[in-house]
Amino acid sequence: MSRPPVEVADIIRAWGDRFVETNGRWLHWSHVKALNAIERCRTAALGGHRDRCPQCGHEEAFSYNSCRNRHCPKCQTAARNRWVAQRQAELLPVGYFHVVFTLPHELCALALRNKKAIYRLLFRASAETLLEVAANPEHLGARLGFLSILHTWGQRLTLHPHVHCLVPGGGLSPDRTRWVPSRPNFLVPVPALKIVFRRKFLDGLRRLFRAGKLAFAGSIAPLSDRKAFFDFLQPLDKKEWVVYAKAPFRGPDHLLQYLARYTHRVAISNHRLLSFDGESVTFRWKDYAHGNKQRKRTVPANEFLRLFLLHTLPRGLMRIRSFGFLAGPRRADSLRLARQLLPETGIPGSAPAPIPAPTGFLCPVCRAPMKVVERLSAAELRTALHRSGIHDTS
Repeated sequence: MSRPPVEVADIIRAWGDRFVETNGRWLHWSHVKALNAIERCRTAALGGHRDRCPQCGHEEAFSYNSCRNRHCPKCQTAARNRWVAQRQAELLPVGYFHVVFTLPHELCALALRNKKAIYRLLFRASAETLLEVAANPEHLGARLGFLSILHTWGQRLTLHPHVHCLVPGGGLSPDRTRWVPSRPNFLVPVPALKIVFRRKFLDGLRRLFRAGKLAFAGSIAPLSDRKAFFDFLQPLDKKEWVVYAKAPFRGPDHLLQYLARYTHRVAISNHRLLSFDGESVTFRWKDYAHGNKQRKRTVPANEFLRLFLLHTLPRGLMRIRSFGFLAGPRRADSLRLARQLLPETGIPGSAPAPIPAPTGFLCPVCRAPMKVVERLSAAELRTALHRSGIHDTS
């Protein structure tokens, strides 16, 4: 893939200091840490290494180190490949459904002030909803096992908290003696998911408020009053919440392809950036409401950085989680049991072709994995670059 014309790091280098100075009243240390990491990623500031091909002997002069920050657009490919390779062994030979739970936009301001509490509740309420509805004998009557992935953005970079759940088409019977398959194109009724999700999330919000675990400041400061908060929630208790389920993937291979492009995404990739003139940023977005048309949005650089930082996650908040029979110490045992029970159901399917674990950079000459032969600190790398006559752009 060709290098994009502009990167998030370019905007941070041009506007980062001014942005921090003018927005210090609300910036958290984690915001500044993410900005600094992205700005320095793959520059001499983080040091570097020399790579050599053990097969043909080709040697690269110098390579810069990555920041490995989970919000960096450049640092997610290797982490994604490792994660997908690990998940391959857990796939079952059944169709997988894609279920999405979305928070109403009225809760976005509250979520922004209480990211850890609200996003944990979103994970818990959506997972409990799927487990409860599927366990109902009138629906599936089985215990599911699934992955949940948190995304907080929409295509225009506005706050849009939602959870993607990747669910196998069936589950273990309550006595764990049978695999209970879902219908080919139907997991559980979506209307039931909507009602249960709304109830569980709002009940959880009320518990958080009573326990004093929600912060109120800025535009939502009036909600710190008990009556105001419960009045605020009342219309949400009558609103239809957004939950949808897509038809199952065609097989494990297609699911892996989906995981590979979806799990470790950040709010915006460098390849969606179209231009930066020093003052304004233009990026591409997909208009799902109008036939997935490609559109452009231009915002001031200061606003772009604000939108980007809306989607940084608090330290310790994991954005990919496992639930049901995929959670906890019995995960491996439950997967073995599911595979033993699946043949009795006559469900077709086979394990996908092995995906090799990522091996780092490939040799540009023979495509063999390159090996690190020397590591250099930032000072050592700058000295080496100077001696080699290479300009340091960091």
